[in-house]
Amino acid sequence: SPSLPEYFVVPSSLADQDLKLYSYSFIGRRMPLWSWNHPNGSALVRMANIKDVLQQRRIDQRICNAITRSHPLRSDVYKSDLDKCLPNIQEIQAAHTKLKQLCVNEPFEETEEKWLSSLENTHWLEYIR
Repeated sequence: SPSLPEYFVVPSSLADQDLKLYSYSFIGRRMPLWSWNHPNGSALVRMANIKDVLQQRRIDQRICNAITRSHPLRSDVYKSDLDKCLPNIQEIQAAHTKLKQLCVNEPFEETEEKWLSSLENTHWLEYIR
């Protein structure tokens, strides 16, 4: 995948041939990507959606099992679909553009109340929170 880094962390129980095979199932071939870990062994792993709904459960279970086996305490994987609760990149870019326009075009001192409501309407603060 051209959007993944050259090197990334992979659970040792996943063989190279499994990774190559599974990569075709993910949108944009974006395999699960380790992003962060906590000293207690917990990790944050990002993963694109799986294209084939029929294969989704099998592939998802295989990868989650590999991640669980890699955890020092063998903790179960907790999954959260962030697409449902986070803005997409286009929404973030639009909010940033609105914020820039607001900061350049609206003098704060003259219209404080209007400026603050306009700031709220950009959704920028909501997104960065």
